[in-house]
Amino acid sequence: MRALVISGGGSKGAFAGGLAEYLLTVQKREYEILIGSSTGSLLVPLLSIGETQKLKKVFTSVTQSDIFNICPFIITEKNGVFKTKINHFGVLKTMLKGKKTFGESKNLRDLIGRTMTAADYSKIQQSGKDVIVTVSNLSSMQVEYKNVRDCNYDDYCDWVWASTSMVPFMSLVNKNNFDYADGGMGDLVPIYQAILKGATEIDIIILKNDTQTKAPIKNAFVLTSRVFEFMLNQIATDDLILGKIEGLHRSIVLNFYYPPEQLTTNSLIFNPEKMKAWWELGFHVGEQRNPKSQVLNLP
Repeated sequence: MRALVISGGGSKGAFAGGLAEYLLTVQKREYEILIGSSTGSLLVPLLSIGETQKLKKVFTSVTQSDIFNICPFIITEKNGVFKTKINHFGVLKTMLKGKKTFGESKNLRDLIGRTMTAADYSKIQQSGKDVIVTVSNLSSMQVEYKNVRDCNYDDYCDWVWASTSMVPFMSLVNKNNFDYADGGMGDLVPIYQAILKGATEIDIIILKNDTQTKAPIKNAFVLTSRVFEFMLNQIATDDLILGKIEGLHRSIVLNFYYPPEQLTTNSLIFNPEKMKAWWELGFHVGEQRNPKSQVLNLP
């Protein structure tokens, strides 16, 4: 049984989309299990029914205003380099309204509903596949996995939204009297969950690069985002170790895919031009790499 796992990574999801397009359309890979965390959760539902072009259109045109109704930071660009600073007015507005986060991403929930329609949802359910998104329950302090088989359309859209909500910059999602946030906070690369579902071969797209370099920290926003990124990197490392150990125990084939270069220093910046290039890079990586060379056979 084959599975596709896509990690979190914000705007870098465009790279994963391009690579997944290659695996599905050129390699003709069939997946019975698809699991996403954070930005991966935006991808796996439509990938499960082969809607790569719809995803490509969204991931290569999305902007900050498509994600945030209140953006917690201001972006400036100089010579192709993006810099961020706190949107003091926006943050003050959320505080005066008694909001729990610095920014709000209600526009993303609307985008999810427009992109994954009720008709798409029906096709996903009828496919019989396990299409799972990862969410972090901050009330119970547990990671939860939401399968399309167990959800109605509106609930599933909410879970996808919750899985992508990197608090405190994005909305805290309250559902069933629990507070939910980004799935990557608890399980950034949900390999183990795919193994538990019975996968015997897993294609894993990990949206991190081991040769990352960061500019000096210059403001509180950069510091906060850097701390979160550090934590997520450690979570990803733990997820990979757990997946490899379990793979050894169960003789499971793990195929790892990484970006060949550092894509961005801030994955909450959504720039259509760059994301279009990342989508094409992902597809190109699929073309250039021999599938045999990236299979980790664990006897």
